[in-house]
Amino acid sequence: MTATPWGFRDILPEEAQAREDIALTVKACLKGHGYLPVETPILEDKAALDAGGHLADTPFKLFDEDGRFLVVRPDNTLPIVRLVSSRMDAHDLPLRLRYEAPVVRAASRNSGLTRQFTQLGFELIGEGGATGDAEVVSLAIEAVRALELPAWHIVCGSVRPFKEVLARCSSRELADRVVALVHANDFVDLDDVVAASAEDAPVRRALTELPRLSGGVEVLDRVDELLEGIGAGAGATADLRALYGALAERAPEARERLSFDFSLMNSFDYYTGLVFKVYAAGIPDAVGSGGRYDAVFDGVLAAAPHVPAAGLAFSLERLEAARSTDEVPEAASLRIAVPKGSLNADALRVLEAAGLDVACLRDPGRHLIFRARDTHEGADAIGDVEYIIVRPTDAPAFVALGGADCGICGRDSLIEADLNVLQLVDLQFGACRFIEAEPAWRAGEAERAYARRGSLRVATKYPRIASAWYESRGVNADIVSLHGNIELGPIVGLSDRIVDITATGTTLRENDLVITGEVMECTARFFANPGRARLDARVRRLAERLAAVAG
Repeated sequence: MTATPWGFRDILPEEAQAREDIALTVKACLKGHGYLPVETPILEDKAALDAGGHLADTPFKLFDEDGRFLVVRPDNTLPIVRLVSSRMDAHDLPLRLRYEAPVVRAASRNSGLTRQFTQLGFELIGEGGATGDAEVVSLAIEAVRALELPAWHIVCGSVRPFKEVLARCSSRELADRVVALVHANDFVDLDDVVAASAEDAPVRRALTELPRLSGGVEVLDRVDELLEGIGAGAGATADLRALYGALAERAPEARERLSFDFSLMNSFDYYTGLVFKVYAAGIPDAVGSGGRYDAVFDGVLAAAPHVPAAGLAFSLERLEAARSTDEVPEAASLRIAVPKGSLNADALRVLEAAGLDVACLRDPGRHLIFRARDTHEGADAIGDVEYIIVRPTDAPAFVALGGADCGICGRDSLIEADLNVLQLVDLQFGACRFIEAEPAWRAGEAERAYARRGSLRVATKYPRIASAWYESRGVNADIVSLHGNIELGPIVGLSDRIVDITATGTTLRENDLVITGEVMECTARFFANPGRARLDARVRRLAERLAAVAG
């Protein structure tokens, strides 16, 4: 008996049948609107896919006997771009294509994430503007209705407004840094970077506020105000307004299940306008995502120099999970991951200051889950809350994987976990520094060892933080991951130096260690599951309250 490789699994008949039923239902919807099936190889030439746009990371790469660099496809859209560019021409437009195919993507080991999943998707090539946007969104709505998914919801955004703001940045270096932070969902560092910049106040305001905007169609007015403040005009929201209007004709009741969220701005080098996600059954992970990628086909077809395109890909696995959900609570408690240990007292302080009852957490005993209520009343009340007590290092996993809606932990825990969470507020407690250090009596030995070996051996409990810091400085470092008593590493000759956390420096002094480098500063942060933040307004309300009392 052998197990499958990690991140892959067998699918037995009962589940396979359920998956097949879902696929047949979705494909019937698409077929009814003239979408034709296509199939592409599971192996693709990497150079050919790179030419089409941003390529998701794939862990499986190989060379064939001709020396070509091949990859196992991490996505289905770019292979279809390659297919269209090589096998079709402008006379075939508009193209309506659909597919059902597995893809393989990179995932962190022991993260609970799968490396293979199946996409059910469609591409509309050659139809742009509001008409094309409305077609792909209404098709997604038709599919979730046909599947009878409970509590489905569409969240729309657009990369156009933020691109307008980025174009007005005087510093390209700043613009690149801002894009990286937006892609990483790190709005705390975004605030710090923008505040320290020399940009005009309206640009700074737009850079930090725009990614936080969410709500109904009225939120587009605020987007227009921010853009008008930087002299960009209001045209950047025209596509979303047109989509909202078009849905009034195609699916008028669906507009009640549609919202706008400008944290939804991924892949600026790929998407050109609308981006949207489909949620269902209270599951925080989107069951489908897509958008408009007009630039991908520029210059691909000789007779049509510019070809608009949009599409969507459902995750078959997430559709199956949503369809098998029996009940969706209408008003479930907001679940908050509260850290134990040194961050606990301050976490309770800020939660209480924000209006939440934390009396049950003062003497928790061995209980792990506690129920309480918001002390505020009125339309903005959060209502029932549920606390779970976790280690700070575990809080990102609980939130990212749906065990909690939001939580509190140190910035270091978020970096080390490297999971998809939305960092919303710097709570300004738990301040500490990450430093590089060595024994005072071994001064100069690390440099001599580096000159001899070409690398520095470093002991740490924080391998991601240490690795990133050395890479940013162009230093080759061999990281030794330890779990305690890091100071012993260079003392007994296990390593040349350490990267560790310090608050007062007492432990360093008592072990005759001296600081040789400042890595970063760290405080506690409030963060959320991106899906929950987009679907549940209580998450944003709590973030606003915490921001008001932090410090």
